[in-house]
Amino acid sequence: MVEKINECIILAGGLGTRLRTVVADLPKCMAPVAGRPFIEYVIDYFISQGIEKFILALGYKAEVVIGHIQDRYPHLDVKYSIEIEPLGTGGAIKKACGLVDGTAALVTNGDTLYKVDVQQAAAAFAKQEADCTLVLKPMQNFERYGVVQVNDQNKIIAFKEKQFYQEGLINGGVYLLGIESFLKEDFAEKFSFEKDYLEALYAYRSMYAVEQNAYFIDIGIPEDFERAQVEFAD
Repeated sequence: MVEKINECIILAGGLGTRLRTVVADLPKCMAPVAGRPFIEYVIDYFISQGIEKFILALGYKAEVVIGHIQDRYPHLDVKYSIEIEPLGTGGAIKKACGLVDGTAALVTNGDTLYKVDVQQAAAAFAKQEADCTLVLKPMQNFERYGVVQVNDQNKIIAFKEKQFYQEGLINGGVYLLGIESFLKEDFAEKFSFEKDYLEALYAYRSMYAVEQNAYFIDIGIPEDFERAQVEFAD
């Protein structure tokens, strides 16, 4: 049983193609928000939540991210998992899992900040004896995200396509992942964590959820990138 989660994989290899109009030639996680690269907010928040070790899954312009992290966080316990070519979210996570010391890790995105209560989620993950626990964000009146449905035991029972929903639980992109069980899966080198693992295998694996109505922002589209400038300036 995992008592505490203190390692975090951050997926930070994205090109940020949808942000090209507002951000110069940078990895998406390095997009400046209120004067700081966005990844700093992600790292700082998870340090405040008890994360002690970070594995950054990098691809596009990895050297830019590494140089900044070494300068900004000289004492951070950080490792770098670098893709020579894009491996998809699943391939990136699988590669990074090889650098995790413990039996489980938090997984999140470098262009999203979801202020989850890490240890509450970790406690649920342990109690559920899950292969993977998703942290779900309740939302209202949205169409940008699909919906995740769970049963009374919080086991995942369906992933619904993107469309307009009056209310529902969305995948906030934060996961508690059992490393050993995940690495046993027989995936191609390149694959999607969401499509090929979560959506393809939820009925056959121990996949659960925990709901947390916490602050959430995804800077992957220009409108939310602009919203972040205002909110993080405060």
